[in-house]
Amino acid sequence: MAVPKHKTSKQRTHSRSSQWKLSTPNLVECPQCRQLIRSHRVCPSCGYYDGELKLAEKQDND
Repeated sequence: MAVPKHKTSKQRTHSRSSQWKLSTPNLVECPQCRQLIRSHRVCPSCGYYDGELKLAEKQDND
């Protein structure tokens, strides 16, 4: 069975775990409504993607 020969220091452990961090998502401007959206996704405010309407707006049934 594998057993470590030396103790792993706190500095080495913390240095290794410091690489696990989140990055901010890349935001681009929607060409239709000029809102900031994540790239390669349908715009949640206008419903357009690649110049075509992909999501129809919700209509209120009063």
